[in-house]
Amino acid sequence: MNSFWFFDDVNLFKVLCPHKFKDYKANHDFDSYRKKDYIYFEEDSANKVYLIEKGKVKIGYYNEDGTEVIKAILTRGELFGETAIFGESKREEFAQSVDNATSICPVGVETMHSLMRDNQTFSLKIYKLIGFKLKRLERRLQILLFKDAKTRLIEFLEELCADYGYDCDKTGDQVIKHPYTQRDIASLIGTSRPTLNILLNELKEENVIEFNRREIRIHKKIA
Repeated sequence: MNSFWFFDDVNLFKVLCPHKFKDYKANHDFDSYRKKDYIYFEEDSANKVYLIEKGKVKIGYYNEDGTEVIKAILTRGELFGETAIFGESKREEFAQSVDNATSICPVGVETMHSLMRDNQTFSLKIYKLIGFKLKRLERRLQILLFKDAKTRLIEFLEELCADYGYDCDKTGDQVIKHPYTQRDIASLIGTSRPTLNILLNELKEENVIEFNRREIRIHKKIA
């Protein structure tokens, strides 16, 4: 399974960032952000699309009581803010740097439209990306609506295993070095942080996982 907002292992940064095109290179700069810096806020004008050259970016929004809801954490080569391509005038989410050295390639909407008109193959990739995201969002909504919190956590851990895991020894265990805090994971699976902590400890007692702040070890029996 690919990352929540990724598609076909295609690093769009390699083919899209304007500095790679002669007509745009001279007038293009990268934007740098420190940890917790916002790339944009809810209600900001939606006039750019962004690609991550380095670092991680958190996408989310705030609900009516001010609680932060995390939709995704994106990494190098991934695209965000793409709804501006289809005429979104205001942002409905925020984008925030997670790392202390995040580098972003901003692409103006008009530039994006020009690139899509001039390159049909690239244009099809963008549309496929949007469709893939919508499919994954629909799947996540079904999980949130119809599965209990423990099942949601296990399925999320399986996604993390596919995205960030690697074999660590001959027992079949996998170690996941991931970008999420417990608060982020709780938000992504639709539960509270205390409930998440209880569920993680239950899985630990059942010998399904071991975990600490920086990594999670998933045992063979989770599959």
